[in-house]
Amino acid sequence: MTKSSIGAVLFLLQLIGSVAMADSIFPYRYWKEILPNGLTVIMIPMESPGLVAYYSVVRTGSRDEVEPGKSGFAHFFEHMMFRGTKKYPASVYDSVITSIGANANAYTTDDYTAFHLELAKEDLEKVIEMESDRFQNLSYAEPEFQTEAGAVYGEYRKGITSPFSVLNEKMQNLAYDVHTYKHTTIGFEADIKAMPEAYEYSKSFFHRFYRPENVVLLIVGDIDQQKTLALVKQYYGGWEKGYTAPAIRPEPLQKGERTAEIDYPGRTLPILDIAYKGDAYDPGNRMFLAATLLSDLAFGENSDIYKKFVLNEQRVQMLAASTPINRDMPLFEIYSMVKKAEDIAAVRDEVYKTLEHFKTTPVDAKKLDDLKRRNKYGFLMELSTPDHVAGGLARFAALTGSIETVNAFYTELEKVTAEDVMKAAQKYFVPESRSVVVLKGAK
Repeated sequence: MTKSSIGAVLFLLQLIGSVAMADSIFPYRYWKEILPNGLTVIMIPMESPGLVAYYSVVRTGSRDEVEPGKSGFAHFFEHMMFRGTKKYPASVYDSVITSIGANANAYTTDDYTAFHLELAKEDLEKVIEMESDRFQNLSYAEPEFQTEAGAVYGEYRKGITSPFSVLNEKMQNLAYDVHTYKHTTIGFEADIKAMPEAYEYSKSFFHRFYRPENVVLLIVGDIDQQKTLALVKQYYGGWEKGYTAPAIRPEPLQKGERTAEIDYPGRTLPILDIAYKGDAYDPGNRMFLAATLLSDLAFGENSDIYKKFVLNEQRVQMLAASTPINRDMPLFEIYSMVKKAEDIAAVRDEVYKTLEHFKTTPVDAKKLDDLKRRNKYGFLMELSTPDHVAGGLARFAALTGSIETVNAFYTELEKVTAEDVMKAAQKYFVPESRSVVVLKGAK
């Protein structure tokens, strides 16, 4: 056994022991405090000599873009937040981050935007000062705004050279009627093209959503929680409240199958995407939990359909399923890259047949238990560094404003039975809630 393998085993044993002692899935002690202005601070000390991860999770993503013609602004601010402030202009901010050897980046999703840094613990106060400054005092002129808007449009045009981006854009637009999941995280192309003319709107977006009540700080690593909290209060305490949640229209019940085809101008193997309306994240919803397991049981690498089409017959290049954790109703998807266009129908029909099988036949109990165990310890094994811990918790913090839900999720997941999986298949995977998109490349 290699040293790295031994280390991984020892780390897992340590985590299992921590879980057992704490009677909790999440293995680290943590402290949570909500400041008077509504800012949520979660601190997780852990063995990581000299290292700290600092995540600012803004609970706003493309889901929150409710105004017509203004999709894409959550992602846009992932870019603009690096434009700096009067105290720390972009060049100064970048210079300081480089000089302290930190690593700063950000990403946007449908439900949240996360800004994250890895740093040495002795630089924590400086990072807290700088991050609090840009979250309260972001400053940019119209020419800078227009330059960044042009860069975002360039990112969009680069993205649609990927057939999967084109497919995803079409599927979301097809499957949703009124909910803001109808557009992708980067936004509708027409809205992105018009973005340079929305300078005043951009400022209102920042002032509405970048407010303390809408942000969760995750500070993980070699920290003293009392000293860290004092610094957060010092630098963020003056941040004024002002967040109001947008009125997001709920998606009406889908009453019939929807289909679409895409003629992709580039060369690619055909791609089949089959999607069903699911449920929002709720660890108390046994059917939702069962569906997260069903996707792997039915379409994972050990499934019958995978063995048939990918391994044995080799008619399919790729087969996978996704049951995402979302704030609102997501799409449960099965997607496949098929080697020949004439096999698309056969693969599609086999997917339907597989789902029907799970509606009527209980899954093997041992397979189910093994999968639940792999999911739990797979999650635990990722918690080996401050950045992995903060990154693994970011979505949970964004959806609920806390991380207590992690224990609820994995505890309730353990209770899912074979009958629950069968009922979940019956509930979610019905033709009336199905959307199907086929993408074919140029010949």
